[in-house]
Amino acid sequence: MKVLTLLGSPRVDGNSTKLAEVFNAAAEGLGADVTTSRLNTLSFRGCQACDACKTVSERCVLKDDLAQVLEAVEQTDVLVLATPVYFADISAQLKTFVDRCYSFLYPYETVPEKSRLPEGKRMVFIVTQNWPDGEVFSDVFPRYDGMFKALGFQDNRCIRGWDLGKRDALATKNRDDLIHFAEKTAREICVA
Repeated sequence: MKVLTLLGSPRVDGNSTKLAEVFNAAAEGLGADVTTSRLNTLSFRGCQACDACKTVSERCVLKDDLAQVLEAVEQTDVLVLATPVYFADISAQLKTFVDRCYSFLYPYETVPEKSRLPEGKRMVFIVTQNWPDGEVFSDVFPRYDGMFKALGFQDNRCIRGWDLGKRDALATKNRDDLIHFAEKTAREICVA
């Protein structure tokens, strides 16, 4: 089983990254082949709305560091997206990746299938936030879950933690519940 993890936080030691590392370690322990990409270290642009992926190509035509990431999405079984909540949404780095996933959709009027991606992919969405009220920003995952379901992802899961303002909040706030949930999610989703 292949797992591709995309880290959306600009912080190398942020809470979303740490939860992704817990998930990845558990997945590797189950025999998964895990690849991680830190989006903030890549050089890439957002979707240019050129529609070349709908008219002259079956892929995004931009030639930047995200091209290899998009190709890896095609090959993976499980896509892990990890992000902090910044200004009521996912990080800009991850949002730019999501926008480029538009290239995975067939032209709307030409075929009944929506997605060019192979069927059976799964997604794990890791979201952390400083805000202490868990109801606030609870709409973030459902919004992106719908987008990835349109791309054919199934059995999508969310690992979400709030009241995690400091970089070491998982340890200092004794959030073993989140760590155990990340490990449990890996056991449930990384099955052959």
